[in-house]
Amino acid sequence: MRVLVTGLNHKTAPVEVRERLAFDGPGLEAGLKGLLRLSEVKGAMILSTCNRVEIYAHVSDPDRAAAAMKAFLSEFHSIDAGSLEGSLYFYADRDAIRHVFRVASSLDSMVVGEPQILGQLKDAFEFALSRGATGVILNRLLKKAISVAKRVRTETRIAENAVSISYAAVELTKKIFADLEDKRFMLLGAGEMAELAVRHLIKNGVKDVTVVNRTYERGVELAKEFCGRAVRFEDFIKELVNTDIIICSTGAPSYILHKSDMQMIMRGRKNRAVFIIDISVPRNIDPEINQIDNVYLYDVDDLQGIVDSNVEGRKKEAERAEAIIEEEIEKFLKWQTSLDSVPTIVELRNRAEEIKQAELERLMNRLGNVDERQRRAIEYAVSAVVNKLIHPPTVALKEDTEDRDMLIAMIRRLYGIGENNGSR
Repeated sequence: MRVLVTGLNHKTAPVEVRERLAFDGPGLEAGLKGLLRLSEVKGAMILSTCNRVEIYAHVSDPDRAAAAMKAFLSEFHSIDAGSLEGSLYFYADRDAIRHVFRVASSLDSMVVGEPQILGQLKDAFEFALSRGATGVILNRLLKKAISVAKRVRTETRIAENAVSISYAAVELTKKIFADLEDKRFMLLGAGEMAELAVRHLIKNGVKDVTVVNRTYERGVELAKEFCGRAVRFEDFIKELVNTDIIICSTGAPSYILHKSDMQMIMRGRKNRAVFIIDISVPRNIDPEINQIDNVYLYDVDDLQGIVDSNVEGRKKEAERAEAIIEEEIEKFLKWQTSLDSVPTIVELRNRAEEIKQAELERLMNRLGNVDERQRRAIEYAVSAVVNKLIHPPTVALKEDTEDRDMLIAMIRRLYGIGENNGSR
């Protein structure tokens, strides 16, 4: 069974493409079920964030599975497969394992070293695991990826002073407004990055905070944290007349603020500047709003420039992280290769145990009256001999060698494993 990664991210596809392939709550469950119906896919997990949509799967034939997944994504999201050319990537085996480890360790993130991706990957894994969608190989791969990410954070300084998306959003805000103290701010939604942005804004002087959430009670909770006030979702557009800065991060599948809404709002504001950052994927703010005078709308891709300025100083730590990942890839591949030998190892041990028990019984019958202490001593000695005899072939079966298939066949023949002689 082999590992395959299929996906696209912020480096291969702009936000307008990524948002069309995003999986939301109900879509995530339906997508997972659809993948598992593909004959080529034996187990799968979907990771869908603002910067990437990826499928991690174990498959029997990577080429056939890749073609099936591309067709699946096209059909599931009603997108012409041709429009995905140049955006989708496919990684198999070693390259797939490397990619998963790099994603978990945030080496493939827009913000190298950011912590959010590991939490997102854990959530995606737990979701797939709870639906029985993963299997032995993916379970081991994802658990290993999580431990690799922790090792990278422990043994390198990759996470120190990482410029986050939320930090970049605030830096962009400061370029529009020199003084933030008298500005009114609205948080639309309750995404983790948006909440971090609010905290950065408050540190930079913002005092007037309004929180809008589809679940009003959650909005009230957050508003208390920020010493602000909560507004019901259905009333947020009316509030925008008095709002200078908006950060949007909701789970809505389409636009919640349109150009016509904003034109009306700007008339009420007498064209005073409004700064909007939409870090939702799919985007929740109509991009045509950017055509309105004094409205400054940015999406998650627009923050890349600020993030890039922080990357240069982190290259050495990234190189150390890459070395850790290469080391862990070898460990995982060794384990994966050993899976081919597991049935033979189990049968070899069973065969040895059968022979041991049969010979012990024969010996005890010959010896006649043997007390319990003597019996235990005999059993211990025979077990030690058997274990020493099967240890070398067991070790050989676990090794990663080119002639593995020939070795398995030879050991099965030498030890009579699988023959029709009453043994297994």
